Amino acid sequence: MTTTTAKSKGPKKTLPLLLLAAPGLLYFIINSYIPMIGIFIAFKDINYAKGIFRSDWIGFDNFKFLFQTSDAWIMTRNTLLYNVAFIVLGTILSILIAILMSELLSKAFSKIFHTSLILPNLISMVVLSYLVFAFLNADSGFINNSILMPLGLPEINWYSEPQYWPFLLVFIQLWKTAGYGSIVYIAFIAGIDKSVYEAAKIDGAGKLKQIWTITLPLLKPTIVILTLMSIGRIFNSDFGLFYQVPLNSGALYSTTQTIDTYVYRALMQVNDIGMSAAAGLYQSLVGFILVMVANAIVKKVNADNALF
Repeated sequence: MTTTTAKSKGPKKTLPLLLLAAPGLLYFIINSYIPMIGIFIAFKDINYAKGIFRSDWIGFDNFKFLFQTSDAWIMTRNTLLYNVAFIVLGTILSILIAILMSELLSKAFSKIFHTSLILPNLISMVVLSYLVFAFLNADSGFINNSILMPLGLPEINWYSEPQYWPFLLVFIQLWKTAGYGSIVYIAFIAGIDKSVYEAAKIDGAGKLKQIWTITLPLLKPTIVILTLMSIGRIFNSDFGLFYQVPLNSGALYSTTQTIDTYVYRALMQVNDIGMSAAAGLYQSLVGFILVMVANAIVKKVNADNALF
């Protein structure tokens, strides 16, 4: 009788949780799983007169188009290196912000400061591109007119000098996303038992020692999981960051060209949907393989920190 009652109460207890998760599950089904039906487009030469299903099969020709161009190495290199920089530096900066925020004694000041950190993430890339232009414009930009000229330094034509943009893009990305990325770490630090810190304080451990021996080790599983999830998108790039912020300047392609921007430009020029689908499939497969490999390595080192 008791077993039957427990079984009958089980679904009732989980139903609210399922309803709470329903919008997120629906979002993933619509945006991530249903589009997978169109994977076959990557292997077809799409002809609008024939339709998607009657178009000719061309095997891996769309993939060959991606890798036989002169820009194949440049866009692959840029996509990988930028994402590695974003993951490493973004993780470090987000953890640093979270630790600093957790040490603020005033809750009111903490909320104001955290809100100011999250605001950049809410700014549209179109708006951000104009903000960057206001700083970097060669004729009336703030940096040239208010910093370089008063110091007697030569002006820089930022939108035709590609060597500066790896640093500019990394800085802009970190400024925009680090505050938002720190939310998870702030929430985790807030959940750490304060008695652990009090015990360490009694033993003579200072703030830095407490952070190094308590906070960071406890954050390790969260850091590993978020890093593994980021690795899954290491072949994807923020289109707005690499296309709109540099204002699609041709002189900057050597440092701003990524797989996403290349596919967009090719699609605009030749209207090749099959090649675009091939690029998307390539990015997804490589991301999946990288996640599996990274998870296997983490599992060998410490199985408790692995995703599965």
